[in-house]
Amino acid sequence: MRIATWNVNSITARLPRMLAWLESSGTDVLCVQEAKTTEEQFPSEALRELGYESAVHATGRWNGVAVVSRVGLEDVVKGLPGDPGYEGVQEPRAVSATCGPVRVWSVYVPNGREVDHPHYAYKLQWFEALRAAVAGDAAGDRPFAVLGDYNVAPTDEDVYDRAAFEGSTHVTPAERAALASLREAGLTDVVPRPLKYDHPYTYWDYRQLCFPKNRGMRIDLVYGNEPFAKAVQDAYVDREERKGKGASDHAPVVVDLEV
Repeated sequence: MRIATWNVNSITARLPRMLAWLESSGTDVLCVQEAKTTEEQFPSEALRELGYESAVHATGRWNGVAVVSRVGLEDVVKGLPGDPGYEGVQEPRAVSATCGPVRVWSVYVPNGREVDHPHYAYKLQWFEALRAAVAGDAAGDRPFAVLGDYNVAPTDEDVYDRAAFEGSTHVTPAERAALASLREAGLTDVVPRPLKYDHPYTYWDYRQLCFPKNRGMRIDLVYGNEPFAKAVQDAYVDREERKGKGASDHAPVVVDLEV
């Protein structure tokens, strides 16, 4: 079984690439972030023609998540129970579903913007709600994983230059403590292998030639429980999909399971 996560940075802009990638990669389940569309405008029919069902939680703007599956789609939950909301609004940042023998969450963790910004406090609160929401499945016997854009680099090795991020979000002790707390709920960081260079970065800014210079970050993560982690046969970053015109600024992270 092949499961992947991909921040597509607008599914409308990326649809031809995404459909071609699904066909060529043989992916069974894809967790999508930053759909930037509404549920009504999500390309469910185009995906259905390829044999995929879609569970979508999206309202337009810059958020939106989905689980796309060709191995079944049941027990869909839209939204994060206990979501603290931002400025009175619960944003569409999480959706979960059971896909065959595996249950997954597709999550798009708040960016945080700046350390002294209210969005940063919201980000930490959102992590607390995520931990509470997944704790039961994390401790269960069924393979389970939380996949998505976490907007946190777990360690200094997960950014191209720690000094370049001094004073910025994504690398602060509080954000990394939130990740550690999530793992303590019974989840393991399934670290993918890079297809090029030494570090499996998943995101490269469009600006300043960051991708050609490999100035990246590993912020798209797969956190699986023990049954999921034990089933992993391979995991890698499909860096090729970050290349070329019209690419997202994130690359897909792919995990192969024996289930």
